[in-house]
Amino acid sequence: MSAFIIAVDGPAASGKGTIALRLGEQYGLPVLDTGLLYRAVGVTLVRQGGDLGDEAAAAAVARRIDVRRLDDPGFRALGSGEAASRVATHPAVRDALYTLQRAFATKPGGAVIDGRDIGTVICPEAPAKLFITATPKERARRRWLQLTAAGAVTTYEEVLDDIVRRDDRDARRPNAPMRQADDAVLIDTTELTISAAADAARRIVETARARWSKAPQGTTSG
Repeated sequence: MSAFIIAVDGPAASGKGTIALRLGEQYGLPVLDTGLLYRAVGVTLVRQGGDLGDEAAAAAVARRIDVRRLDDPGFRALGSGEAASRVATHPAVRDALYTLQRAFATKPGGAVIDGRDIGTVICPEAPAKLFITATPKERARRRWLQLTAAGAVTTYEEVLDDIVRRDDRDARRPNAPMRQADDAVLIDTTELTISAAADAARRIVETARARWSKAPQGTTSG
């Protein structure tokens, strides 16, 4: 396999996005936050007056998503995560985004991809797989601080309820549920600083990269 892919999975506000970005900088690889793809679908559909439960309409939006245009502030606003979680339950939406994610991941040299099903569905052959998590309370605290710093009006309890509801929906959906890949390494960031978590991830990836570099061309290290 010519592309060195780093799969970073985990629930919302676990720190996987920050870790993915740092790994991208460390190894000079492009980074894709696949959660933003689903947020873009959900937010765009709502803006068009569509129904998040309408699979065909959501899939039509998904087929038009451009990875180069994910910097819309609305895709990270309060409520966008809930919209993303709802459209992510539609198999047609996941199918529409699968090819896009695979194309990004398998570029020459590789990539860092973060999401919820990267190591299990999108890139099961990835040489380096991480599953980043933290307790729901800690993730809610982080997300609440992030939202309020951006000017959103919400309470910690509301954010915690949203986190728990999304976790349950993502884990229970029949199509590509969120779960740790059998060969992914778990990092619990509950009590870790950003620097400590990123360093732990780097060391895990270094080990995987060393195995990958020694493997025969066209094989995986997992």
